[in-house]
Amino acid sequence: MDTTNGSLNRKLRMGLVGGGAGSFIGRVHATAAVLDNRAALVAGALSSDPQRAKDSAASYDICPDRAYTSYEELAEKEAALPEDQRIDFVSIATPNHTHFPIAKCMVEAGFNVICDKPLTLNLAEAEELAALVASSNKVFAVTHNYTGYPLVRQARQMIASGEFGEIQAIRAQYIQGWLRTRLENEDQKQAAWRTDPARSGAAGCFGDIATHAFNLARYMSGLIPEKVSCNLKTFEEGRQLDDYGHAVVHFENGALGTVTASQISHGRENDLSIEIDGTKASLFWRQEEPNVMIVRRNGEPHAIYTRDPNAPFMNESGAGACRLPSGHPEAFFEAFANVYRAAYDDMVRVADGETIDKVNTVYPNVNDGTEGMYFIEQCVASSNDGGNWLPLKHELARP
Repeated sequence: MDTTNGSLNRKLRMGLVGGGAGSFIGRVHATAAVLDNRAALVAGALSSDPQRAKDSAASYDICPDRAYTSYEELAEKEAALPEDQRIDFVSIATPNHTHFPIAKCMVEAGFNVICDKPLTLNLAEAEELAALVASSNKVFAVTHNYTGYPLVRQARQMIASGEFGEIQAIRAQYIQGWLRTRLENEDQKQAAWRTDPARSGAAGCFGDIATHAFNLARYMSGLIPEKVSCNLKTFEEGRQLDDYGHAVVHFENGALGTVTASQISHGRENDLSIEIDGTKASLFWRQEEPNVMIVRRNGEPHAIYTRDPNAPFMNESGAGACRLPSGHPEAFFEAFANVYRAAYDDMVRVADGETIDKVNTVYPNVNDGTEGMYFIEQCVASSNDGGNWLPLKHELARP
């Protein structure tokens, strides 16, 4: 019997939508979800192709009678099971254009949801989904997984406690090179849907990875965005969506931010990095070297923070996100699992009859996802209008 879920006194039961043969992110969700032994994957609708959905179940140890051929079937049949057998939550690991109908179906069926980013195909869907979640008693998390790294959470608490003074500037960038050529013309599955407006949405590179950089800036700094000016570019001739872009963000406190994203920079892999300047100190953190953060103060030696849960310089948020002693690197899977772990805490609270705060959560929630969709649509609109300034504070997502 598992006791890490408190008074619930059992593992949470998970359903997975997506993740069939050829999926990268579905396997990541499945791995992260069970890393802390607080959940078990018991059901799935693993592909939009019924036969592939059935065939993929064995690789996840899903029993044949709970390997469903559609998400609708999963929702209907799981909801009909006795309460002590049905799933507690559904993870959505499918292309962008399917997120909304699946998430809406699952919330209406009475399940908690953990959804990959971006939240939906467009802002209207995100707003409808956010309203649905607000009127429910369900937990809804969005896997902006970079928020789960220990030193990201360390920095967030340091900033919130005033150790960096007033935040005045943020530079966030996510640089890749894998779409330097037209891979979408070579039957490459990941490239094909990410460059297709019907499946990816209004933006390509900016929807796929700039949203991570923007979300990281928001998560770490706590600053509220006010307006944005953006320029997007498609450098690969014939591609339908942007593969490079930059945005300038004005925050409500007067701070300036920049978000740069590229998928056409030779040799770059998943180079997400962020610099934050405050009146008392500045920091630098890079996702490809996530266990190191540099903090700088004029007139002092540069401070190198390493991921060490037992070190006196680690705060509660940073240490609480660690699983291993210092010197044993933690990275992508563990950060992903930290989003799951925080969402599980709220699922248990809801199961215990408690009321949860759905806006101010450790994990990115449906409001953060809605804000991300607003960022995408306002950036595209600004770029189409020659970079003119447009509002960026979404009143429903960030009341």
